[in-house]
Amino acid sequence: MTQERIHKTCDQYVEDFENAEKQVIKKPNEVYLTGVDLGTACIVLVVLDQEKNIVAGAHRYADVIRDGMVVDYIGAIHIVRELKEELEAKLDTELLYAAAAIPPGTDVLDGGAIKNVVQGAGFELTALLDEPTAANTIVGLENGAIVDIGGGTTGISILKDGKVVKVVDEATGGTHFTLVVSGAYHLPFNEADLFKRDQKNHRELIAVLKPVVEKIASIINQNIVGHDVEVIYLVGGTSCLTGIEHIIEKATKIRTIKPKNPMFVTPIGIAMNCTQEVIY
Repeated sequence: MTQERIHKTCDQYVEDFENAEKQVIKKPNEVYLTGVDLGTACIVLVVLDQEKNIVAGAHRYADVIRDGMVVDYIGAIHIVRELKEELEAKLDTELLYAAAAIPPGTDVLDGGAIKNVVQGAGFELTALLDEPTAANTIVGLENGAIVDIGGGTTGISILKDGKVVKVVDEATGGTHFTLVVSGAYHLPFNEADLFKRDQKNHRELIAVLKPVVEKIASIINQNIVGHDVEVIYLVGGTSCLTGIEHIIEKATKIRTIKPKNPMFVTPIGIAMNCTQEVIY
């Protein structure tokens, strides 16, 4: 599969999700499969049919996760449950099965909390995987690096011949962007975060945030030493910053690709790993 074909396919998945958020695709007597992404800035649910077509989706910005860790357990359950119930009402059926993901290397610290949130919201958990690997389910890289820039951390999954050979997670992400914006514009953190998300401000912000982006690029460089990385593929909500891919490509000297809306790549990949086999 060429990189151009991978890019087109991933963008199509994202487009399908965005369309399904606006208008669900009801299928009578279908047993649906759900992906639950508990992000630092946003919680996303993606619903698939048995053929792994996206039929529904929802997302909500929330402050219940910090640096990939659950800090408001009850709040997280409530949000996931509310999104679940909203989608169930639209699909006119109960959503039973879900997959979820965690930042790489945090399974011992937080894997149990993520599992409990998903189950507490009323799902049967069928898979729990790391976020960059989930993203690669729809990206489909053979030799390269999936870089998931989230709210609190940057996860890197290096692939060789389609197999993950290294997975790391480093503490730099969207929260750091927001702190820089807050300081530069003298805004409270929450206002700075909203300002950062607004795409019309990105042209101005890219210069302000360049040092943090270059720090992410240095993290990538440090972790790909000794690996034959042909391409870097950016996912995660923080990758939405306009122009981030150009700074990373210049700093790493490796072709860097960003899909249409990188915020939804990992949630879709999580959903693709959902089955009807409850193992947790």
